[in-house]
Amino acid sequence: MYFEDIRQGAEKTVENIIIDKDEMIDFARKYNPARIHTDEDFARHTRFGELIAPGMLSFLSVWSQYVLVDFAGEQLIAGKSTSVEWMKPVFAGSVLKGIAKVTGLSERSAHTGLMTVTIDVFDQSGEKVLTSVVESVVKRRPEDER
Repeated sequence: MYFEDIRQGAEKTVENIIIDKDEMIDFARKYNPARIHTDEDFARHTRFGELIAPGMLSFLSVWSQYVLVDFAGEQLIAGKSTSVEWMKPVFAGSVLKGIAKVTGLSERSAHTGLMTVTIDVFDQSGEKVLTSVVESVVKRRPEDER
């Protein structure tokens, strides 16, 4: 979808991402080997009582599914920035759901626009576990078609 066709406030839902324990531990060992993510005995003695998923795994699990339904589709040129704020821990077996909303649109040049999407991610209890704000560069409709 061209930049001009994207609407402020538009929403998309990304549902039913299940955090698999083995994948969670493998990801942690490779990218975030903190003991709270990899050592079950250690995790049992923390305030969480069990392993928690690395924050980036929680974000990327939802992100990988959002990309499939991205607002811009084939007119997406590139990501510009991403910020993530984590609110609550995610555990093995958690079911995550993301609500993506277009929260900003600005013209960048004659050929591109900047789209801001905020993704709120909730667990199976409806608790918000993280929020991400992503800026993406989107192709504008050719001038002769505007």
